[in-house]
Amino acid sequence: MDHPVSVLEIAAAASAAAGIAGALGTALRRRIDRLPADVDALAARLDAELPQTQCGRCTYAGCRPYADAMARGAAGPNQCPPGGDHTARALARLLGREALPVDRAYGEVRAPYVAVIDETRCIGCARCLPACPVDAIVGAKKRMHTVIAALCTGCELCLPPCPVDCIAMLPCVAIPPLPDG
Repeated sequence: MDHPVSVLEIAAAASAAAGIAGALGTALRRRIDRLPADVDALAARLDAELPQTQCGRCTYAGCRPYADAMARGAAGPNQCPPGGDHTARALARLLGREALPVDRAYGEVRAPYVAVIDETRCIGCARCLPACPVDAIVGAKKRMHTVIAALCTGCELCLPPCPVDCIAMLPCVAIPPLPDG
């Protein structure tokens, strides 16, 4: 037997649906207001927070690809050991996510390091030159190489290609920045 629906029941159901829709709309608006409308703008803000080591420890080819992945929701904000926990917190804040410490699966968090070449052992093979993502190593084939400490990000990418293990990573001390220009 069919039960006739009263006007009051219809009004109550419509009111409940409107209330739910309003609450969801408000929550969505708050979430949207916290994030830039443009994914590229968010990626640029995330990239600006990263240390620019270009080390690849996050599993991406550099800081900007990692920022792009975070902006798309494909990577977490806690994959950057060189940036440390303070960078992970800043990235999480920009993404509107819970801050977590750096996931140690991506590497150890430590003070900044810089590459140093033992010039007495360097054979000038030049294998370290293309490995450096920031061109901090200077030298020519069959000549001694050196690292411009103020440019070195400590990424350690120069270590594996060196056939004579003449590159060491040492803790950074106050290295003056290069002059502008």
